Amino acid sequence: MNGKSLEEAVAAVGAGPQGPRVAAVFDFGGTVVHGFTPPSPVRRLVRRRDPQHVLAASLLSSIRGARAEGEYERFLQRVMHLWAGHTEDELEALGERLFQRTIYGHLYPEAWRLVRAHEAAGHTLVLASCLTRFQVRPAATELGIEHVLCTTMAAQDGVLTGYVADKPLWRSGKADTVRRFAAAHELNLADSYAYADAATDLPLLELVGRPHAVNPDPRLALEAGERDWPTLTFRPRENAPAADIARTAAGFASLLGGAALGVAVKSPTRQRRAMADAMISYAADATLRATGVRVRVTGAEHARTARPAVFVFNHQSQFDMVVLAEVLRSGFTGIVKQEVTRNPVFGPLMRFAGATFIDRSDSAGTRAALAPVVRTLREGLSIVVAPEGTRSLTPRVGPFKKGAFHIARQAGVPVVPLVIRNAGEIAWRNSAIVHKGVVDVAVLPPIDVGAWDPRALDAEVERVRQLFVDTLLDWPAPERNSTAVR
Repeated sequence: MNGKSLEEAVAAVGAGPQGPRVAAVFDFGGTVVHGFTPPSPVRRLVRRRDPQHVLAASLLSSIRGARAEGEYERFLQRVMHLWAGHTEDELEALGERLFQRTIYGHLYPEAWRLVRAHEAAGHTLVLASCLTRFQVRPAATELGIEHVLCTTMAAQDGVLTGYVADKPLWRSGKADTVRRFAAAHELNLADSYAYADAATDLPLLELVGRPHAVNPDPRLALEAGERDWPTLTFRPRENAPAADIARTAAGFASLLGGAALGVAVKSPTRQRRAMADAMISYAADATLRATGVRVRVTGAEHARTARPAVFVFNHQSQFDMVVLAEVLRSGFTGIVKQEVTRNPVFGPLMRFAGATFIDRSDSAGTRAALAPVVRTLREGLSIVVAPEGTRSLTPRVGPFKKGAFHIARQAGVPVVPLVIRNAGEIAWRNSAIVHKGVVDVAVLPPIDVGAWDPRALDAEVERVRQLFVDTLLDWPAPERNSTAVR
């Protein structure tokens, strides 16, 4: 079997044929997203009394993807019966809610990186699944995959009839649909890529010149070995083990203890800023030690010399606050959303550090609240801002708001990008558990925004966002001045 690392696969995409005539076709269940553990019999019995839970379970339970003929037939029979009479809008809304609450955490980070590599190569991205758009489309949207090929359920006046509209995308059906799509879009399948995990997708893998087996089942593993196809191993996120739970508890205790110690050490000075700086650095050090998280920094000199500055970062995790504190250490405060005030740990700490809290629903109030931030910068204190405005579900870099750049222009200070990698795997977006691991931070050179043409501000901001996208795709090699901290 030709096992290949993710780094090798990404490099091969960059070195291979480029352009939109090359397709990158991804199977869904087992390839882009891993499956769900079935609920216990007791839980299933309770949920049977709630039609919405039954409907949600029918969407989730098949996410892994069927691996046998009978399994897929049972899935179709079940959903045709359950979904009949429900509207397409209802199923679409439920699928989106399930993605936001649950499914996003089952996306393979490795799949995200591969999709980004194919996107950078200009390839035509396709998600092909035997499932339905209600289950697949939200993930495709988050991944930035425009083309979705899936099994279509028949509907009349927007109401599902309980039948399949066309041939299901199963076995040769999926390959046939991809073949027709390729012909319609003038794609060169001989130069194209396909990724799948099960032997049922052999017709799809045989269709392209660059097939890849991802977490292959036994039969696909055998076929891949005989044909010398590359194989990839994607690792699912796991439920938090007891050790991670214990480390998280220790981390929160250490954060509070470190913050208190930092304030106490500097309290004789009676200088609030000195106490805030000590609180930040002591709390970060203590939290990292307790949780077993390491932070590796590339370009650390840009974090030290470009002061004061507006530091902008990609936001995926509550743990970002600890990472930022470790990288910047002192001389900064933040602009954070009003909801953080309700956090029993970070709310008081951010308030003591002099953070500006903004209500994103009140644009006029936000502008008024940001006015003193310019004065703060002019007085020598740096500001940290997440220009996306909120945490993202995946490593995808969302659209940037312009507020941070307006502030930098008015204060006459540079913008410094802080690109964070892997924080979302250390602490998932909607999880309070911290997992042991490594967070990488690339501090990019400062950007002088003073010379920007106000009429081209949108384009300039987008160029900064693209720096984040490019850096996450092609991480800078460690330098002599890179630092590895706790």
